[in-house]
Amino acid sequence: MDRARDFVGYADCPPDITWPNGARVAVNFVLNYEEGSEYAIAEDGRTDTTLVEVAQARVPVGDRDLGAESMFEYGSRVGFWRLYRLFRETGLPLTVFASALALERNPEAVRAIRATDWDVVCHGWRWIEHYLLDEATEREHIARGHDTLTRLLGRSPQGFYCRYAPSVATRRLVVEHGGFAYDSDAYNDELPYWTEVGGKAHLVVPYSLATNDAKMLGAGGLTGRLFGEFLIDSVETLIAEAQAHPRMMSVGMHCRILGHPGRVPALRAFMAHLAGRDDVWVCRRADIAAHWRKVAPYTEKRHALA
Repeated sequence: MDRARDFVGYADCPPDITWPNGARVAVNFVLNYEEGSEYAIAEDGRTDTTLVEVAQARVPVGDRDLGAESMFEYGSRVGFWRLYRLFRETGLPLTVFASALALERNPEAVRAIRATDWDVVCHGWRWIEHYLLDEATEREHIARGHDTLTRLLGRSPQGFYCRYAPSVATRRLVVEHGGFAYDSDAYNDELPYWTEVGGKAHLVVPYSLATNDAKMLGAGGLTGRLFGEFLIDSVETLIAEAQAHPRMMSVGMHCRILGHPGRVPALRAFMAHLAGRDDVWVCRRADIAAHWRKVAPYTEKRHALA
């Protein structure tokens, strides 16, 4: 198997590292920029209705769902700018999981991101499932995504992350490409870890769908206030545990979800909760990867199965 499973990981002996400035928990804010690269009638013969406000599409498959299309457009037209202003106002670092075609279709967002020091992760050429692609097409999408983001932003994406889940070939293709320092196609840990892929050491910086605004569109419609409380509870638990072992926390955001006015206060509350703390390192994802390479370099005994 290309991706053997590992149920053990670090077990009770994770690397006892310290994040910069003595912090024990690293917090990384991630903004998923996908609007404009999702399934669409012109390219795919159907409209994408995933992660929009209406749980069940009512428009027949094969017809344009103008409601869903406009909800995606809200993300790039309004939500992105609301979150952009918030992070510029607070000065907190941010990582953008960018689908390359989405940014290519919004030169104003490209201009704004270029003016920051935010790091970028390639979220595919398009926001489509890589496990549905054949290997040749997936290889092309990985290369095209990397090249497009580098051209648009003037700096190359450091990491790679698929929509939901990779194919069994994704990690191998990412390593073969050679332009990425790590991938985040895993939800199985709260620390980075090393793998071996094709005889090469490869770093994985896991992501999370738990501390992710996508759950606000699930059953029950989790409110922004409750999501903010969940983020605060999560980081406080990690801080308490980090007295024994360090931890990292990813906060996943979407322009068309958290970018709505009734949800942003939850993010502000969480940011305020972190302000002035010396036990939390708020950082970019590339910073986590670089620090891990420094303090927990690859060794044969440490790496997990690829």
